[in-house]
Amino acid sequence: MAHLPDPAHQPEFYATVPTKRFFAWIFDTVVILLLSLIAVVLTAFVGAFVWPVLYLVVGFIYRTATIANGSATWGMRFVGLELRNAWGQRMDAGQAIAHTAGYTISMAIPVLQVISVIMMLTSSRAQGLTDAVLGTVALNRRAGR
Repeated sequence: MAHLPDPAHQPEFYATVPTKRFFAWIFDTVVILLLSLIAVVLTAFVGAFVWPVLYLVVGFIYRTATIANGSATWGMRFVGLELRNAWGQRMDAGQAIAHTAGYTISMAIPVLQVISVIMMLTSSRAQGLTDAVLGTVALNRRAGR
C-alpha cells in the first residue's frame, strides 16, 4: 500500500469515493441491463429463457473489459473514479478478472456485500471486501491535479 496515496496526507483521493461508487454501480447496472436486453433480441428472444445466466455473463464481460481497458467501468469514469492496484498502477486484464470475480462472488452472497459496503464506508481508503483482498483502491481520478 506504500505506492498508493496516503489517506491521512492526501484525503482528496478518497473524498466521497463510497458515494461515487454507489452512483457508478447504478450507471453500470443500467448499462448491463441494456446490453443484456440487446443480447435477448439478438438471440431471437432465446436469451430470455436463460436471463439470469445471460445477465451474469454480460455483466462479467462488461466489467472485466472496461476495467482492463482504462482501470474503470463506464460508471466509474462517469463519476470520476478509477481503480488502482497495490502498486498504484492501472489494473491489467488479470487483475480486472480477479476484481470482477470478487465483486460477482460478493454480490451472490448478500452478507459479503453488506460487509463490503460497511468496509467502504468505514475504512480510510474506502476499500470494499474485494479491494481489501486484492490490495486495490478506487481513487478520485482528478485528485491532486
